[in-house]
Amino acid sequence: MKKERYFILLPMLLLIPLLSVAQPVWDLLSTIPQHNLKISGYVGERTDLILEKRVKAQDWDYLVEPFRYQNETHLWQMEFWGKWMLGAVAAWEYYHDDELMGHMSKSVAALTATQLPNGYIGNYPPEHQLTNWDIWGRKYVMLGLLRFHDVTKDNKALKAARGEADYLLSQTGPGKVNIIETGNYHGMASSSVLEPIMMLYNKTKDERYLDFAKYIVAQWEAPEGPQLISKALAGVHVADRFPHPGRWFSPENGQKAYEMMSCYNGLLELYKVTGEKNYLKAIEMTVQDIMAEEINIAGSGSAFECWYHGKSKQTMPTYHTMETCVLTTWMKLNYDLLCLTGNPVYANNIEISWYNALLASTKFDGSEIQMYSPLLGHRGNTARQCGMDINCCSANGPRGYMMIPRYAVMKGLDAIFVNLYAPLTAIVSLNGKNTLKLIQETQYPKDGAIRITMMPDKPTTFTLALRIPEWSIENHLKINGEPLSGIQPGTYKKITRTWKKGDFIELQLDMRGRVLTQNMHSAIMRGPVALARYSEFNDGFVDEAAVIMSRDGYVKLNPSETKPQGVWLSFTAPLKLGTGISATDDPPKQIGFCDFGSAGNTWRQDTHYRVWLPKPLDVRKKD
Repeated sequence: MKKERYFILLPMLLLIPLLSVAQPVWDLLSTIPQHNLKISGYVGERTDLILEKRVKAQDWDYLVEPFRYQNETHLWQMEFWGKWMLGAVAAWEYYHDDELMGHMSKSVAALTATQLPNGYIGNYPPEHQLTNWDIWGRKYVMLGLLRFHDVTKDNKALKAARGEADYLLSQTGPGKVNIIETGNYHGMASSSVLEPIMMLYNKTKDERYLDFAKYIVAQWEAPEGPQLISKALAGVHVADRFPHPGRWFSPENGQKAYEMMSCYNGLLELYKVTGEKNYLKAIEMTVQDIMAEEINIAGSGSAFECWYHGKSKQTMPTYHTMETCVLTTWMKLNYDLLCLTGNPVYANNIEISWYNALLASTKFDGSEIQMYSPLLGHRGNTARQCGMDINCCSANGPRGYMMIPRYAVMKGLDAIFVNLYAPLTAIVSLNGKNTLKLIQETQYPKDGAIRITMMPDKPTTFTLALRIPEWSIENHLKINGEPLSGIQPGTYKKITRTWKKGDFIELQLDMRGRVLTQNMHSAIMRGPVALARYSEFNDGFVDEAAVIMSRDGYVKLNPSETKPQGVWLSFTAPLKLGTGISATDDPPKQIGFCDFGSAGNTWRQDTHYRVWLPKPLDVRKKD
């Protein structure tokens, strides 16, 4: 391992002042106390399943066991405990489940009991530390301990996290091992430890942690580093930041999606402390590029866990696509940006990801979460990793589910923001002087009708901000039966007035079926939900060429009388099928579609589904 003899300074770092006076930046939106929120309907049901079948059902001691032996040389067992703990803490914030808290407390006690006198919590022996997934695993240890401290104020957990961090600082940094030269992916895996380091700084105000965070970001811009700021500011696509690697899972791969976004999560925390504008600019430019180049119809992306200009290639059968760890990290990055900026585009991204890719990753009974969720094929039992009966995504997936209560109803300055449309009740404190009970009644996205009843303790003036999805073109809004105009897709409709008990809002969103076309394929979206043709409807060959009969980009969808096992939403759509001699003249047939999240979720190998339908070529029509 090379020793760093000097602090790397590059011209680009003139854009990244390391000694500037801190100018903290605060989030514009904040979550309400989660136990003051109750979500029912399909969203609530799926979240409840994940609590019972994935979070509480996990054998926490099984995840601690690897830490009792320092004999690992290259694998990533250390991350499993931290990922589970992150999902468990978020679940506890929402459910306040005593049994879950018991599991969490026992697991923290068992984990911290493995801490060595030097502060190390991990399973790599000294001669293999700082290689492969060691620092990455330490990151998840610290994240889990620090989030547990958030909800319990358990100083033993905080002390253990500090010990882990202090040991890392004794090994890496100026004059020591260069953190960029540890692990894989141009140092992104290891340097993503930036996020818990910043969490520690925010909790302790220990300047050593802030200095180490700035050191990490400086190393990014070294020739061997990932150049996460300079290449973002230069507009380099995330899929093009480095040459195609000769060895895929290696230090030379600079397109690794999960690790890249994890670094930006940490950079966002550093931005909040320093106010350095180029940090935020680099993050937002990267997210914009991911949206434009990588995120597909289901709200996810990546293949073999890397960016690959996947949005333009999503109609192609692709190996190892839409990793769930990439998805949950994408959702978290959007959530953090939503909190910081209040930009509804990030809330829209979360909605699309949840209703499609995250639901598609999960078995219908909530018992398992798989690693990959392709847009065509069939689903099946997920992989096991590191010699354990678990994998990275089944540990990480619950974090995505538990993010939904956090973003459902949020607070801004004298404003309440409604992001989630689902049957729910939220209790919101208004300036510490009044309390609002917000009641939402809807079957969305089964239909687009939403009714919100406002029940403040006493009349009060504030702004209610309703998220209007960018796909919802025709919208109607009434307050106490009186129409309200000026609704713009892709924005928050902000209504400022004195609200009194019993005031009600009626919002109607545009739920017409939208036909998307790309690369001689077509697909249907209805609201936030991508639809899939599914073999369990028993209405023909799923992969057959088809023309979706549409007008002005919309297709008429009818409720389906058939609902296969595990299916949530089902419709029929008029299609002309095949390429036979009468295919152009035969009347369209009503073909079954279900929500992509349900397609194949029984994990039976004899089922088959497809989102993008191949279109037959008609040479009579001019290109």
